[in-house]
Amino acid sequence: MDVESNQASSVLADTTLLTKSRLGSRNLVPCSSTKTCPSIVPGGHYLPIRKKNRPSNLEDVYSNGWLDAMKASSPPGRGLARDEHDSVFSPWEASFFSSTFLDSLSYSFFSLSLNKALSCPQVTCPSALRSFQMITSAAEGKRIVLFLDYDGTLSPIVNDPDCAIILDGMLPVIREAASLFPTAIITGRRRDQVYEFVGLSELYYAGSHGMDIMVPTVAASKADTCTQNCDTSTDGQAADENLFQPAKEFLPMIDEVFRSLLESMRGIDGAKVENNKFCVSVHYRRVSEENWYDVAQRVLSILQGYPRLKVTHGRKVLEVRPKIKWNKGKAVEFFMDSLGLSNSFDVLPIYIGDDRTDEDAFRVLREKHNGFGILVSAAPKETSALYMLKDPTEVKDFIECLIKWKKSGET
Repeated sequence: MDVESNQASSVLADTTLLTKSRLGSRNLVPCSSTKTCPSIVPGGHYLPIRKKNRPSNLEDVYSNGWLDAMKASSPPGRGLARDEHDSVFSPWEASFFSSTFLDSLSYSFFSLSLNKALSCPQVTCPSALRSFQMITSAAEGKRIVLFLDYDGTLSPIVNDPDCAIILDGMLPVIREAASLFPTAIITGRRRDQVYEFVGLSELYYAGSHGMDIMVPTVAASKADTCTQNCDTSTDGQAADENLFQPAKEFLPMIDEVFRSLLESMRGIDGAKVENNKFCVSVHYRRVSEENWYDVAQRVLSILQGYPRLKVTHGRKVLEVRPKIKWNKGKAVEFFMDSLGLSNSFDVLPIYIGDDRTDEDAFRVLREKHNGFGILVSAAPKETSALYMLKDPTEVKDFIECLIKWKKSGET
């Protein structure tokens, strides 16, 4: 597996797995052109782990902009969500964009100037529910493949990640959808953990942001990328399934970092450290904001000894991950390849997710013009998705609409 360069850039999706579909972008881009709705957000913020010696870790936290990025990746609570007609940026966000810190950032999400960002004050893609007829028109005569994030998509965001139970009534809907469309869950969680939460053997599962994929043996044999990184399943889920783990060489390193971070965060009230097998998540959702710098400082202090690891930002979580060219977008391509659908013109993949890491998948589908992403968000934001849903309840309603549409076409 290729290792990323030392530059702090977005993870690039491999363009060789999928061929372009005949489905033109005019069928799928109700969000108008980039002149009115720029789509510039990649998934996650990839922060450089600098080797240069600095006076202190705390100064490094500030100079790298970690605190600003942590705040930027922490949207307001439901009660503080902005109306869809409000400005995209809060006063704090506008101040952040106009700061000198913006000029020094090397990752692409903040490469847009303040003037250009504010030229699109309502970065709101159409509702997938209100645009359902347009979606089904694009899907006519095609096989839908459904990709889903878990947290914030199938389950509401909660303070304790261990309590992220799937939305009431969602399970039977997902089960029925899986009987009609190939359906996969791609999550930052451990694959075995999300399987325990969902418990449906009809689905495909990818954990650790796509670095731990379970596919049937027959499907795995079709994937060009499933070579030395595929192993027969031994985790008890199924004897006829294969694991694809492009970062398996990092397992000892991730375990070591997890233990170090677990010990380091003991003194910070509300901090939670999760071992998600191929990444370590440091949650600060329940940490007082005045202590966020301490969280960032301790993560940075430990990561200085691991140049092959990087940090990305999620929703009030810092995630330590291997520096490899793999993400949720690559996982989508792998699934399509494994299912023998990568060269099919009659396939329409749909990806639904709420996190910045899902932007990699949105961008892959948008650039390939063979599918589209749906962002789950109550507030407008820059995205490569083409449609939006407000919350997991609307996700359930949308999938139910897909099921009814599919069944109506079979009668």
